[in-house]
Amino acid sequence: MKYDSMQMEERAVLETAARMCAAARTAPKAKGLDRIVTLVLTGGEKNALADRMHEVANREFGDAPSTFHRDAENLRAAAAVVLIGIRPAQRGLAFCSLCGFENCAACAKAGGRCCFDGIDLGIALGSAAAAAADDRVDSRIMYTVGKAAEEMGYAEESVIWHGIPLSVTGKSVFFDRKA
Repeated sequence: MKYDSMQMEERAVLETAARMCAAARTAPKAKGLDRIVTLVLTGGEKNALADRMHEVANREFGDAPSTFHRDAENLRAAAAVVLIGIRPAQRGLAFCSLCGFENCAACAKAGGRCCFDGIDLGIALGSAAAAAADDRVDSRIMYTVGKAAEEMGYAEESVIWHGIPLSVTGKSVFFDRKA
């Protein structure tokens, strides 16, 4: 059987995306509480997310240039996007105060967010980005993708998302980005 470069590059992107999801899953987590969620989008689903990013930009910033518009076009040019998120949860600590509250009970009562959610998500994102780098697949972590993903309802419960678009091209689509 013969495979052309386009077929092999598409396969490489999906295999890398799978390794990135595994890296996010196995990344260390505070108190061993695994609340990480992953999802991979390609084709029409990926482009629908880029469309939503433009909608967010228009709604929030009007006609002004925004990173949402720029990142949406980066997403559209990418072969796939790995969404990595975390379902927020208190850790039940009696003493911590890293979130600015005395403990988890006080944080929950005030409607605050556990600081370990952001830490765990950051470690998962870093592990996933490292997996992409190991495979020599271009990537970039984008909160803008995550904000639009939150509106798309990809999870049945609340999830804080970030996106990592993936590209295999002769020149990285994420390199010479306009402000």
